[in-house]
Amino acid sequence: MALAAAAHIGDWLEGRKRRQRFSLILCTVLLVATFLIAAGQGAVPLGPLKIVTILLHAVGLPGLVDVTPTEASVFLAIRLPRAILTVLSGAALAMSGAALQGLFRNPLADPGLIGVSSGAAIGVIGVILFASALGAVLPHFLMAWLVPIAAFAGAAVTVLLVYRIGAVGGRINVVTMLLAGIAINAMAGAAIGLSVFVASDEQLRDLNFWMLGSLASATWEAVLFAAPCVIAPTLVFLVLARSLNALLLGEAEAKHLGFDVERAKRFILVCAALATGGTVAFTGIIAFVGLVVPHMIRLTLGPDNRQLLPLAALCGASLLLVADLAARLVVLPAELPIGVITSAIGGPFFIWLLLRQQGRGGL
Repeated sequence: MALAAAAHIGDWLEGRKRRQRFSLILCTVLLVATFLIAAGQGAVPLGPLKIVTILLHAVGLPGLVDVTPTEASVFLAIRLPRAILTVLSGAALAMSGAALQGLFRNPLADPGLIGVSSGAAIGVIGVILFASALGAVLPHFLMAWLVPIAAFAGAAVTVLLVYRIGAVGGRINVVTMLLAGIAINAMAGAAIGLSVFVASDEQLRDLNFWMLGSLASATWEAVLFAAPCVIAPTLVFLVLARSLNALLLGEAEAKHLGFDVERAKRFILVCAALATGGTVAFTGIIAFVGLVVPHMIRLTLGPDNRQLLPLAALCGASLLLVADLAARLVVLPAELPIGVITSAIGGPFFIWLLLRQQGRGGL
C-alpha cells in the first residue's frame, strides 16, 4: 500500500511538472504572437512575415518577404520601442504584484499598495505645475527627462519612507508598512486633488493623461532606461521564489526553515520599487495589472512562486500588449489612455474576487 501511495504521489508530481512546463511554453508562444500582432497594427499595417523580415534585415540576414523603407522605418523607430516598453512594463507590474502578494500574504496587494505609484504621481505633478519655473533654471536636455526622473525619484522616496516607518529594531513589520502605504496613498490623493484645482487647462490635460497611463511617448531612450530597472529585479525575484514560498507558511515557519526573512523582505521591497518606478516613470499609472495577472495564474496553477513569477511576467506582458492595442484602435485616430483599458478589465475582476472571498467566509 505504501508503494502504491508513493507511486500515486510520484505520478501526481510528474503530471504537475508537465502542466507547468506546458504553461510556460504556452505563455511564451502567446507573448510572441501578441507581440507580432500588436506591433503590426496601425496606420501602416505590417504582417508577421514583414516584421520578421525587418528584424532579420536589422541584423544583416536575408528576409522572407519584401518590405519598403517606410515600413522598416515605422517599425524600428515607433512600433518596436513601444512594443518592447509595453512588454517590460507589463512584466514589471505583474511580477511586482505577485511578489508583494507573497510578501504581505494578501491576495489584494499590488505595486500601488505601498505607495510606489502615488509617490511617482507626486513627483510628476510637481514637474507639471512648476515646469515654467524649472525651465528657467535647468538646462534644456535635462527638461526632456525631468518627468521620468521626478517619477522615479518620487517612487523611490516613497518606498524608503514606507520602509523606515515599517522597520522597527531591524525587523520589518509588514502590517505597519502596509498601513503606511495606505496613508501615503491617501495623502497623494489629496495632493492630486489640489493640483487639479489649481492647474491650468493645459496642465490639467497633462495631469489626466499621465494619471491614466499611456505608452505613446515610448522611445529607445525610454527602453534603455526601463530595461535594467525591470531585468535586474526580475532576476532577483526569481532567486527569491523559494523564500516567498516559505513566507506563505508564515514568518516564524520561514525562519525555522533557514530563510533570512528580513533580508528577503528588503530585497522584495527594493526590487518592487525599482521595477514599478522605472516603468511608471515612462508610462504613467497603469492600474490593476499587478493585481489581476497573479490571481489568474494562482487560481489556475497554484501558489508556487517558482512558476507564478515567470508566468506572471509573461502574462502581464501579453495583457498589456492587448490593452495597448485596444487603446490605439478603439477610438481611431485618437488614442485612449491605457489605464482606462486595464481598469475596465481589472475593476470587474476585483469585484468578482471580493465576492468570491466573501463566499469563502470573509476577506
